[in-house]
Amino acid sequence: MLNSQSRLKVYSGLFLASGWPQLRTWLGRLPSQLETAFGSERHGDWPVWQAALDRLPRIEASKVDLNVDAIFIDGGCGEVHRNLIEDQLRRLHPWRKGPYTIHGIHIDTEWRSDLKWHRLKDHIQSLEGRTVLDVGCGNGYHAWRMLGCGAELVIGIDPTLLSVAQFMAVKHFAGDFPVYVLPLGIEDVPPNLRAFDTVFSMGVFYHRRSPFDHLLELKGCLRPGGELVLETLIIEGEQGQVLVPEGRYAQMRNVWFIPSCSTLLSWLRRCGYRNVQIVDVTKTTSEEQRSTDWMRFQSLSDFLDPVNPELTVEGLPAPVRAVFIAESP
Repeated sequence: MLNSQSRLKVYSGLFLASGWPQLRTWLGRLPSQLETAFGSERHGDWPVWQAALDRLPRIEASKVDLNVDAIFIDGGCGEVHRNLIEDQLRRLHPWRKGPYTIHGIHIDTEWRSDLKWHRLKDHIQSLEGRTVLDVGCGNGYHAWRMLGCGAELVIGIDPTLLSVAQFMAVKHFAGDFPVYVLPLGIEDVPPNLRAFDTVFSMGVFYHRRSPFDHLLELKGCLRPGGELVLETLIIEGEQGQVLVPEGRYAQMRNVWFIPSCSTLLSWLRRCGYRNVQIVDVTKTTSEEQRSTDWMRFQSLSDFLDPVNPELTVEGLPAPVRAVFIAESP
């Protein structure tokens, strides 16, 4: 499915995006970036995932609904095809972000990503007719929801090839919508592109070694007056307080810092953002993040202190996440 020729077909709608001249600088580099990103040396399991994609039957969707909690795709396929589809989709385990319902198969993902979407969707600017960048988008669940809210073009970036394969499987059945997930990171976006009306960075910030560099990278992606939607871990505390885990945090190795809300507000202002505000603060619970039949590894309940769930297994404050919105100057 994703040899060089078919890959050009998958992304052809993006390469031909003449309606978005502000993206021209990046789109010119994109074919070579994709060749590098999909190189065989990137991940030893890629041939397995590609084989699963190749085995998916071509069934035209008679209904696609992007405005329901479990993104819905259906074409009235029979039991034989349904069993084949489920078998191939399960070869793309673990499914972290969702949920999805594809031809009668409910993919119950680790994260109930719809809950996060409901917390923020009424606080952000309308996405109608907007060009959107979703940084660290996983398999693209939120990118589909953005499209369902009227976005004209949604580009997600995530360097994890399994997430890209999962997105490819969903799009295979959904059809030719202007939504794409690229196997790239924020560092692959040309600096100061200033092209997007809205930029989302959700669940990424605390994985970046330099908070200020990431905030400036995001600002460089936004057109003047564009909106940043930033969702991240936070701690309780005053301005200036930041948790820097010495080892793991909730079993994650790559958590570099967790600021208080007031600290992050000041960082956003220091980086030049305007109209900065917090629109939601929510404790992460096992309703939102848990092991399922589609993600059979450990999850949130395994990362919390079994005696005191207000703490992680490392004795640090349990995960609380906040949504910030800000405007690019």
